[in-house]
Amino acid sequence: MQIAGIALIATFLALIIKEQKPTFAFLLILFTGCAIFLFLVDQIHGIISTIEILAANAGINTMYVKTILKIIGIAYIAEFASHISKDAGMGAMAAKVELAGKILILALAVPILTVLIDTIINMMPVR
Repeated sequence: MQIAGIALIATFLALIIKEQKPTFAFLLILFTGCAIFLFLVDQIHGIISTIEILAANAGINTMYVKTILKIIGIAYIAEFASHISKDAGMGAMAAKVELAGKILILALAVPILTVLIDTIINMMPVR
């Protein structure tokens, strides 16, 4: 509720300021977005810790869990940067940020995909 309230207040203020000072309105939105992200860092840390504990208890290789968490982090950060770029009127930059995020995710996923394919091949009966 606090985040929604802060976002709505910042949005209304930005709409009012935008007519007089568009740059300040953009900076207000940028600052508010970063503040919301920083407000959520503790929550994100708790979630990551819980997932790592669950993976360790289940006997899952931590490399895979850390890779998946990195992939999720890249996706969120790329989306955040893309939205900020779109808000600034830089649609082309936003598209490039999204492409970079997708390529980084693919690069991180290759080792997991390799292990998955090897596992499937080893499960197949030999002819």
